[in-house]
Amino acid sequence: MQTVLRVDLVGHGLTEAVRKARFPVDEPLDESGRVALRACVPLAGARVRTGPERRARETAEALGLVGEPDSRLRDLDAGAWRGGEMGDLAQDQLFAWLTDPEFRGHGGESVTDLVDRVRFWLAEIASVGHDTVAVTHPAVIRAAVLVVLDAPAKSFWRIDIAPASITRLHHRGHWTLRTSAG
Repeated sequence: MQTVLRVDLVGHGLTEAVRKARFPVDEPLDESGRVALRACVPLAGARVRTGPERRARETAEALGLVGEPDSRLRDLDAGAWRGGEMGDLAQDQLFAWLTDPEFRGHGGESVTDLVDRVRFWLAEIASVGHDTVAVTHPAVIRAAVLVVLDAPAKSFWRIDIAPASITRLHHRGHWTLRTSAG
């Protein structure tokens, strides 16, 4: 019988950028972000990886996890929009970003680029076969859900990933999404 590989994708804690609907830079968690993490309990004994950004590393530390940074778990690159507020964007640019998964008008990464990056990361995790906790960003977790469900990239913005949440994946020949009772 094949063993089940488990992967917990932990969304980083709340930051001021998230609260104010700004495109993130490399900001720290805020105090409410640290408090919310108290209810977050990822897999014990798993290998830990973190996004390279400060908010991901601080989330891991707040959870008592020591992890290795992995650049493939970095946030979606918003290019020239980093640090800016969504409300300041031209409506046609914001509409294109939210509806066209190939959009790169900000000079950063498209949603399809991110989905491909996460697809390769998940394939590597499956081939290595170690239970893993990945402390990362809502965008990365959305991309992983799309990969697991074999859903189109245009569905990216229809998935809401809360700060300080855990999305659990299982792999036994193929990936499955596991939800838990609240």
